[in-house]
Amino acid sequence: MRVWIDADACPRAARDLVVKFALKRKFEVVLVAGQSQVKPAFACVRLIVVPSGPDAADDYLVEHALPGELVICSDVPLADRLVKKGVAALDPRGREFDERNMGERLAVRNLFTDLREQGQVGGGQAAYGEKDRQAFANALDRLLGVLARKAE
Repeated sequence: MRVWIDADACPRAARDLVVKFALKRKFEVVLVAGQSQVKPAFACVRLIVVPSGPDAADDYLVEHALPGELVICSDVPLADRLVKKGVAALDPRGREFDERNMGERLAVRNLFTDLREQGQVGGGQAAYGEKDRQAFANALDRLLGVLARKAE
């Protein structure tokens, strides 16, 4: 089992939680980033810094993550590419991406992108809080269980 993290955009609390699960359940965590990051000092964690460029980390994740593995990301187009490849995807707030909800998630993302570009809405997501961390922990625990059963 391997869990990949789009490290440039993942809140530290979510990344730390994945590492905690990895230590307990004995799986590998791969942080993929477009810029240097602080890597947790555990043997189960690897850091891959890709050459800078638009979507370089996304492209690396799509190319290297395999069906049966999990990617933690908040980027909806990236999640769509992963789901189409058969890779599980979960955002750091505990919302799973899957073939049933990708169309809606992409449509909402595109709508808000258009509204921001027109100046009709501003800002981004709310700060990452304890409620988000708990929702992520619950979803991560459930999804890791599902993936482990499929791998047996």
